Amino acid sequence: MTHELDATGLLCPLPVLKARKRLRALEPGGLLVLRTDDPAAIVDVPHFCAEAGHHLETQAEDGNVMIWTIRRG
Repeated sequence: MTHELDATGLLCPLPVLKARKRLRALEPGGLLVLRTDDPAAIVDVPHFCAEAGHHLETQAEDGNVMIWTIRRG
């Protein structure tokens, strides 16, 4: 099952903090699709995934919105 989190309109560090909270509720291997429009997310999300042991599956753009697919580690 894939879970979604719309963090558009939120600035650093809120997108990562909300993603962390949502990922904690998932089983290992669960997927989270995170949408952000904060320019800092380009650095923050991959760094968060690497530090927390999650796998960044995909990163895509839809206009000014970044769409991240994160698999819980």
